[in-house]
Amino acid sequence: MNLNAEILKLADEYEQYIIDCRRKVHTFAEIATKEVKTHAFIVEEAKKLGLEVEEVPTTNVLVKLDTGRPGKTVALRADIDALPIAEPEDNLVGPRVCRSEQPNTCHACGHDAHTAMLLGAMQVLTRLKDQLSGTVIFCFEEGEEPNSGVMALLAALEKYKPDYTWGIHIYAGLEENKISVEAGPRMAGSTTVDVTFHGKSGHASRPDLAANPIFAAANFLNNLCVAFSNQITAGETVTMGIAMSNSGKVSNLIEETANIQGTFRVFNLEEGIKAREIAINVAEHTAAMYKCTAECSEKMKTFVFGPTVNNAERSAIATRVLNEVLPEGTVVECEPWYAGESFHYYLDKWPGVLAFLGIKNEAEGYGAPHHNDRFDFNEKILKTGAISTVRVAVEWMCEQ
Repeated sequence: MNLNAEILKLADEYEQYIIDCRRKVHTFAEIATKEVKTHAFIVEEAKKLGLEVEEVPTTNVLVKLDTGRPGKTVALRADIDALPIAEPEDNLVGPRVCRSEQPNTCHACGHDAHTAMLLGAMQVLTRLKDQLSGTVIFCFEEGEEPNSGVMALLAALEKYKPDYTWGIHIYAGLEENKISVEAGPRMAGSTTVDVTFHGKSGHASRPDLAANPIFAAANFLNNLCVAFSNQITAGETVTMGIAMSNSGKVSNLIEETANIQGTFRVFNLEEGIKAREIAINVAEHTAAMYKCTAECSEKMKTFVFGPTVNNAERSAIATRVLNEVLPEGTVVECEPWYAGESFHYYLDKWPGVLAFLGIKNEAEGYGAPHHNDRFDFNEKILKTGAISTVRVAVEWMCEQ
């Protein structure tokens, strides 16, 4: 039996196991740093296979599969946290296959799928161990949503010296059971907008005796739009998502401060930094026009969340081997996704790929946006994700 056929046979054998894992993790959905049951379940499944387990604060888990033969080290990652969202009984069109049993908590982003696919891949790769060379590190990351676990996990992962890294995110913007592994920017980076305009308070009957920060804040937004259209590099994408504006409590009192908050989303880190500098400059000069001052938060001045960028060489290899093992037409191209992903930290350190696995099938009730209470997916996609993870891992491990 050739390798592809054996992977497909084992994936069929473990499909129900993967589905069962998904349902178990889904029912006891847990938010960031609280994934106690999820953590224990992952550890239990790894120990059943006799694999080496490292528990990393707070609820991260690393599992090591060493073939005992020289080869590459490949890190495979899944995130495990849920969201503080109540889950209704129905998806877009009817009853769900399974539902969270935790009040006001559910897997509305697909991390239950990611966890289950990686557990399935762990089973298959363990069965293939005697035919492989190199090492696999299975990385179960807590708290992807607030990025609470990634730094501790990466610090623990360093000692294994990964050569390559792989992850999957199921995606409501891609047709069901299609997979995208193309090179380049796949998910957006971001910078923070958080500007407080300081003026002078006063009674609304005498605005001339005050310095109204609301006008500074309002015109900051207008001026920022003009600056972006004239200063952002042509051909680059920087989205301006201003989501908060706060000032004032009563109609006849001019408050001393006004605050504006939001994010910029980018696929080019340098352009994101440039956008932040433009915003700071516009805020300071606009404030001066209205006899106010602008205070940009420390996070705005220093923090940049990088885009998730797939390595071209790793992407090409993944495309080739997945076209060999998956049905024709399964591997497709997909537009970048404007959400952020902590997997960018892995790809900043080690070349690799974040794959998109499509779930969109609105007629069947699947395809509600991520972080939406109607979010759901058809469990048949799980086998495709596990097959893809195994096939890519095997190829990368056994490179000479």
